[in-house]
Amino acid sequence: RPANKPLRLPLQDVYKISGIGTVPVGRVETGVITPGMVVTFAPANVTTEVKSVEMHHQQLKEGLPGDNVGFNVKNVSVKEVRRGNVAGDSKNDPPAGAASFTAQVIVINHPGQVGAGYAPVLDCHTAHIACKFAELQEKIDRRTGKSVESNPKFIKSGDAAIVKMIPSKPMCVETFTEYPPLGRFAVRDMRQTVAVGVIKGVDKSAAGAGKVTKAAQKAGKK
Repeated sequence: RPANKPLRLPLQDVYKISGIGTVPVGRVETGVITPGMVVTFAPANVTTEVKSVEMHHQQLKEGLPGDNVGFNVKNVSVKEVRRGNVAGDSKNDPPAGAASFTAQVIVINHPGQVGAGYAPVLDCHTAHIACKFAELQEKIDRRTGKSVESNPKFIKSGDAAIVKMIPSKPMCVETFTEYPPLGRFAVRDMRQTVAVGVIKGVDKSAAGAGKVTKAAQKAGKK
C-alpha cells in the first residue's frame, strides 16, 4: 500500500503566508506526512521541520496518499524550494536529485526520427524539465520486452527503447517499481506528447551536505 512506503510529496506550489511563513503545497503520493517530521526537499537539498499540516483549512495529524496538503516549514524561504521539488522523510529513504536515469520509452507521436542528443521537455509528477536522450541502449519489442537491436541509431513512432536520459538541471525522479507516481513521464515536444516512459533505474547524484535548518537539527535531537 502506498501509505507504507517512505514519503514522496511532489510540490505543486510554494506560498508565503504572512504570519505563518513558507507553506509548500502538494499531493502526498506515497507515505505519510506528520507535524514534527523532518523533511528533505530534493533536488533543492534543504532539510527542515514540518510545523503543521493542513487540508481545506483543517489541521491534520497526518497527510495520507491522495491528500492535497499544505504544510508549514521553518527557516526556509519561498525562494529555496519550488514546484517540481519533492519532499520526503529525511530519516527514511530521503529523496535525492538524479544525475541521470534509464527509462523504457515508447514513441507514440513523433513525425521524424529520435536519436541521441534529442532534448525534449519531460513532465514527471510536477516537474517540467528538459532532458537529453543521451544513449539509445536497446530497441525492444513492446509486447515481450525483449531486445531487438542494440544501440539503435534512431527510434520512430511505434518503437520502444531503453534510453539513458540526462536532465538539463537537477530533477527528482524514482524508479516506477518503487514509487510509481514519480517513475512515469510524458515527453513533450511541438506542443504535444510525443512519447511516454517508465523509469527503470536512477543514478542519484551525490548531493553533498545541503542546507539543514536549525529547526531540523533540534527536531533531530528529540
